[in-house]
Amino acid sequence: MAQRALVVGSTGIIGQALTNRLLAEGWVVHGLARTPRQDGGSLPVTADLLNVEALRTALADVRPTHVFFCTWTRRATERENCIANAAMVRNVFDALPAPADIAHAALVTGLKHYLGPFEAYAKGAAPETPFRESMPRLDVENFYYTQEDELYQAAEKHGFTWSVHRPHTVIGYAIGNVMNMASTLAVYATLCREAGRPFVFPGSAVQWHGLTDVTDARQLSAHLLWAATSAAGRNEAFNVVNGDVFRWKWLWPQIAAWFGIEAAPMPTETTPLEPRMAGEAATWAEISARYTLREPDLARLASAWHTDADLGRPVECVTDMTKSRLAGFTRYQATPASFFDVFERLRAERFIP
Repeated sequence: MAQRALVVGSTGIIGQALTNRLLAEGWVVHGLARTPRQDGGSLPVTADLLNVEALRTALADVRPTHVFFCTWTRRATERENCIANAAMVRNVFDALPAPADIAHAALVTGLKHYLGPFEAYAKGAAPETPFRESMPRLDVENFYYTQEDELYQAAEKHGFTWSVHRPHTVIGYAIGNVMNMASTLAVYATLCREAGRPFVFPGSAVQWHGLTDVTDARQLSAHLLWAATSAAGRNEAFNVVNGDVFRWKWLWPQIAAWFGIEAAPMPTETTPLEPRMAGEAATWAEISARYTLREPDLARLASAWHTDADLGRPVECVTDMTKSRLAGFTRYQATPASFFDVFERLRAERFIP
């Protein structure tokens, strides 16, 4: 009998990649989102996670063996983030008609577990790298912690196993996503090329010169599937990255070359993307019309604020995956291909020229 998955946040970068992976493995997949996809083979579930009664109605006929929580909501403060995101996790398990059928539930969080929330992002004493799962929680409010606590309580109440997955910046394909570095850099490079402007790295000198890593959405999907179906993945929290490390001063010229432009020298000061792209909506609409692209709305393709948060960190970010390796997950993903594969798809589907 096929495994039955509920993918919460099925239209995001993670949710789309996971849905495709599970379908390819023969799973029945229910994809939950406010506006779920109507194609691809998954069964759409339309719901707002903060509307408990509507969520209960939407899930009335859904009895998953596995739940994958791949979404979050952003609020004005971390206190509000904690309240809203904890409620979203809690509401899903409360709304499911047969939680006793669940064998395993997985929660995707991220490196803010070690770096702190956006309000205190990488501030104060620099965290030790590489990040390891054994590190204690920070003494700050963090909605990742409240999400984890809700997962642990639901698992104890209903008797299922759990896993927590902590990726670094997720690189993958999704349109309209609020945290999408690959799409953002593709738009930025296109704007630079079309206007003849220098392709300047928008991040910090630490990120330019220091070691870092990222997480391909396909790598994360494989990791989620492995933990959900492996005894070694039960009741554990895992870091998950591609498996290589790089410096942006090495990767940036390669991204530039893909778009047929040259990388500018690293500036003496950080030049964030958000103010640089703030007035580019009309320019992008013109480029979209000139090349007959599918999305003229710059805001649906680029999330400059999030890319700035990642590339502007004043600390090194290297993630240890020893725990996963020892437990049996050995998949590897080359980081340049993570970006180039997304760029190829964006071009093939006419989102960039």
